[in-house]
Parts: sequence; C-alpha cells; structure tokens
Amino acid sequence: MTEPSSSYSLPSKKRQRSPDDNEHSLDRGRICLSLDDNLTFNDTMIALQLMRTQFPKLDKVLAQPFILQSQLYSSVKDRTQVDRDLESFKKDKVLRIFKLSSGQDDHAIMFMDDYLKQVSFAIKRSGGKDQDGSEVFEWFERYVVPSKLDVSITQLELCSLLSQGGDVTDKHITLLMNAGLLTRQLIDPNIYWFSIPRIGPILKGLSQGRNEILSLLNRRKYKEMPLSSLENTKLRLSPLDTRFLLRDLIGSGHIKTVQTPTGLLARVSRD
Repeated sequence: MTEPSSSYSLPSKKRQRSPDDNEHSLDRGRICLSLDDNLTFNDTMIALQLMRTQFPKLDKVLAQPFILQSQLYSSVKDRTQVDRDLESFKKDKVLRIFKLSSGQDDHAIMFMDDYLKQVSFAIKRSGGKDQDGSEVFEWFERYVVPSKLDVSITQLELCSLLSQGGDVTDKHITLLMNAGLLTRQLIDPNIYWFSIPRIGPILKGLSQGRNEILSLLNRRKYKEMPLSSLENTKLRLSPLDTRFLLRDLIGSGHIKTVQTPTGLLARVSRD
C-alpha cells in the first residue's frame, strides 16, 4: 500500500489516506468515465480520488489536482456526510480546503501531498530559498501549514506561528504573498486566505466554461439536453474538460439531472 509522502504524523490508530491509496480497491482502469453512468458515489474518499484522476491538464499550467467542493456535492448524495468527512479529513491532515476568488461559494479541495508539492514548486518559481528572507518558506511549511488548517489566518496568528522560526518582518509576509501562498482578504486587511499558487488560468477557464454551458442550455427550447451529449460538447471559450464543469454546475445547483429511459437529462434549474 502506498504511504503518503507528507511528513506529518497521525496517531497509530488512524492513518492518512493519500491520493494514490488503494484502500478501497479503486481500479482506475476499469472505472467508466461517463457522467451518465458514473455521476454519484456512496463514499466521499472514492469520489475525491476519482475526480483527482480526472483533473484537467492544461498546457503551461503546472497545478496539482484539486476538486471543487461543488463537484463533490454532485458526486456524493449525502451532503451532510460529505461535510462531516471533509472536516475529518482536514483534521487528519489528509487534505486542505481553499476559498477561491472565482465565486462567493467556491472552495477547492486539495490532498495534502499535492499541496506540499505545489508549495515547493511555488517557492522555486518565486526565486527559491537563496533570496533574502527566504527562511520564511521553511517556517511556513514547518509551523503554519500543519498548525492552521482553516481557509484563512489572521495576521496575528500568522506572525505568531512564523515567529517559532525567527524574527518576522513585513518582507517575510511579502515573500509568501508573492509566491502565491497567501492572499490578503479585501474586506479585512488583517486576514489572509491560504491560496493555491498559479491557478489563475484554471479559474478563468472555470468562469468562462460555466457561462458557455449555461448559455448553450438556455438556447435550447426546453433548456435541456442529454447529459451524455452535453458531456461530449467541445467548448470554445474554456480549455477545461466539460465533465469537470458539469460536475461543478450540478453540485452548485445551476443544473439538475433528470432520469429518463434513455439516460440522464441535464436541465437548467429554474428555482
């Protein structure tokens, strides 16, 4: 069984489940990728692992896979169970949750192993650990990431945790922001969001793709079409996979599915 590469330890009775864990015998080669046949699951971790493998790969965008919380809601019937599972996985440091700038309720879920890879890559792209003040990156990875699991952190909390490594200055905070690891909240400048570096092109494609799919459905007479046909539609305005966008739109309530004798029908929600 593949063990997570994360350095964080858990009590012996609980073990982290990494993205590549085969605990549930997830045979990716045998899973049908069609949404029509494979839209919902009974297990949150199975859904997370599957959607991680389906994360779109874009040219010149080096982002580790993440799952939108809305996509997870479309894939697991019991939303209350999803929320409980996410809270448990977060506390066990199996994953992290991020507030995204693409929409008021948009949240991304990233496995901790993938997040640590993203952090390392962001540090290298920002100038590495040879620049003045770069010791803050080690402090961030060692003291902040494992201690603060929420989507945001106050400036007081951030400085307190970083100070376990040394004297914190404004330059240190600036380096973290320039690397894309933190963004300042606009409403309250004393609060920072944890962020996923360099996912701007993906968020742009998400917004454009949502609008294009909804526009396509709204032009239909009954604002509906077979899910399988919609899934195979080639988008003009977004580089993202249509399946990625459909899971999001279904989970966020913009599209609902209706079972018919010939398969699932995707329909614009009117409520």
